[in-house]
Amino acid sequence: MATITMQDRTEIFYKDWGSKDAQPVVFHHGWPLSADDWDNQMLFFLAQGYRVIAHDRRGHGRSSQTDNGNEMNTYAADVAELAKALDLRNAVHVGHSTGGGEVARYVARAEPGRVAKAVLVGAVPPMMMHSESNPDGLPPDLFEGFRASLVANRAEFYRQIASGPFYGFNRADAQVSQGLIDNWSRQGLMGGAKAQYDCIAAFSATDFTEDLKAITVPVLVMHGTDDQIVPFANHGPKAVALLRHGTLKAYEGLSHGMAATHPDIINADLLTFIRG
Repeated sequence: MATITMQDRTEIFYKDWGSKDAQPVVFHHGWPLSADDWDNQMLFFLAQGYRVIAHDRRGHGRSSQTDNGNEMNTYAADVAELAKALDLRNAVHVGHSTGGGEVARYVARAEPGRVAKAVLVGAVPPMMMHSESNPDGLPPDLFEGFRASLVANRAEFYRQIASGPFYGFNRADAQVSQGLIDNWSRQGLMGGAKAQYDCIAAFSATDFTEDLKAITVPVLVMHGTDDQIVPFANHGPKAVALLRHGTLKAYEGLSHGMAATHPDIINADLLTFIRG
């Protein structure tokens, strides 16, 4: 397996496909998944002539099952080390859900020349949890429930998310894919319980407002209007309002997992943005 070792000796697994002379497109996965969640997009953009990279966040997938550093500052620092090790320049960073938070924090702090554009797909910025500064956020008790369910029966908890709200399979007219459900659970259970437990706070309680304000490159915000995990109204429009060069593309009726359920639509729009 291809891995790099972070300063704290954590090993980060990554995939790196395509010509090293091509423009890099870097994919950042959501909680509690792995780089495998981007297989469709990786293959698509590889065929389009791009260099495609995806890593397993620390504690997830095939990376070290860390009991520390499972928060956004360290996640972004890991990406910075990966970008330096692979000498990624003029890259497009695409982040889904928690990965969108990771992208926002990394891109806001990236070395000049490393990043050309960014994409946030169903992403957690500006902030998920209710607070005085985020009155429309989700209640803290919801995320306490996530942690309790993970501790009680992680396998069953993950099955319920994948078979229900994540892909919108709980909707009356949904076309349910058992393969997607099984693959979601497979990815989640590959990672470490401690890291995934900690990551719930990372994706729910981190405020990305200043990160979004600091980003100077063009950013495409893609969000399904029927996203039951990261609600559209409190994320897509609010993220774009904070960005200097942000564009919002709303997908009527699509779910949090729309990149997997509707890859043809998402891939085409990603390609248009990256080429534009």
